[in-house]
Amino acid sequence: MSSATEPSLPDEHACEQARLSRDARFDGLFFTAVTSTRIYCRPVCPAPSPKPQNVRYYVSAAAAEAAGFRPCLRCRPELAPGNDAWQRGDHVIARTLKLMESGALDELSMEAMAERIGLGSRQLRRLFVERLGAPPIHVHTTRRLLFAKQLLTETTMPVTEVALASGFRSLRRFNAAFLQANRIPPRELRRHPSIANGDAITLRLGYRPPYDFESILAFLRGRALPGVELVDEHSYARLFGPAEAPGWLRLTAWPGDEHALQLQLHCPQPAQMLAVVTKLRRMFDLDANPQAIGEALKQSSVLKPLLHKRPGLRLPGGWDGFEIAVRAVLGQQVSVAAARTLATRIVQRYGTPVPASPMPGLERLFPGPEALVDVDLRECGLTTARAATIRGVAQALLDGRIDFRSEQPLDAFVAHWVALPGIGEWTAHYMAMRALSHPDAFPAADLILRRAAASSGPELSTKALTSLAEAWRPWRAYAVMHLWRSASDAASAASTKRSS
Repeated sequence: MSSATEPSLPDEHACEQARLSRDARFDGLFFTAVTSTRIYCRPVCPAPSPKPQNVRYYVSAAAAEAAGFRPCLRCRPELAPGNDAWQRGDHVIARTLKLMESGALDELSMEAMAERIGLGSRQLRRLFVERLGAPPIHVHTTRRLLFAKQLLTETTMPVTEVALASGFRSLRRFNAAFLQANRIPPRELRRHPSIANGDAITLRLGYRPPYDFESILAFLRGRALPGVELVDEHSYARLFGPAEAPGWLRLTAWPGDEHALQLQLHCPQPAQMLAVVTKLRRMFDLDANPQAIGEALKQSSVLKPLLHKRPGLRLPGGWDGFEIAVRAVLGQQVSVAAARTLATRIVQRYGTPVPASPMPGLERLFPGPEALVDVDLRECGLTTARAATIRGVAQALLDGRIDFRSEQPLDAFVAHWVALPGIGEWTAHYMAMRALSHPDAFPAADLILRRAAASSGPELSTKALTSLAEAWRPWRAYAVMHLWRSASDAASAASTKRSS
């Protein structure tokens, strides 16, 4: 894997400049610890700058806490975006972090988790300490405690529910861990938060600027399924299961100039809350580092003007893997609008109705594989071949022959999926883009891509585009988004010109 996917602490001069200028582009890429106060901060902390001789820099919050520093109450390290370079791609640390985010350490021992990655537990621990400054269990615990700190600061959730929401099954263990990390018990952190929409909570989800929220909403709006999602120019909303006790969420831009989205969330099961927030961070690509992506892609004469036009363009993920798989099959060789029409018919016929919808316009959950494995989808207007492909995908998922485990390498994911009848390279890579949010997924056979990458010349062949895109690794999925957006902008401009 390219060294571009193996980040390290920025050099001390860059850290110093970012800290003194409070440069939000470096938020979450490193943390500043002050030896005189034993507190660690984000680079954007508004507090007066400490003396340089009292400053230490750490690559992760876990590393700062492992060194004995506690999180700042003013800049709140829990609001920093993640370091995307550690969380994406096929590096063993990225794959392990994805496993940990999916709750692996709640079910598996360290040895079993390391075995899933293909390493020994001692080797994995050594890599984490070497690269992230702390062993896996410490990184895992820091993540949970920082989420708990956010819930305690921004909501009125009872401490018991905060413990469950942040992944602790024991209130006693939560209190002890929180006290050790923050030097105060959880109850003393309470402020005076406001509550929105009845029993919903409101949370800040930070990102690293620039962030093109408008474009990600436009992409999702063109694919939104009535009854399942509501997407307008300013927000994204959807239901999530189970139907008998549904949750709902709504994302908008945070008011003012803060680099964050505002999440309104009703989650009936507190233990699922961290997983929901983690999924939304992936779906809306909140941990991306646009600087690193831009530096890699601007070397291309095709992509450079597109990056200049939309430097904050992100990679839109999907809520559920099976939902994305069905959409991908429906989208084979048809327009986005046609695929959306077919998906809407499937939802209306086979989706799970929610009896008492908490939000007007949201009334159904997308059907799972068990709901589609034995039905005749030709009744929804699908061809015989596509109907069979979706049933085959549903059966393979139920059998465990394929899955959407986030830690699997891109090549392995594609190989497993193309072994299924009706699934080709385009479909598998599209699913990797949307369901896994893999930054290097690249559906090279896509006609719009081949035309957009050719600029004003004849469309490129799949082989020629694949060869051209080698220079875009490990960020080819971002190149896809820029090329698709440029083609959409060109089509809109042409339509406007014709109508005028």
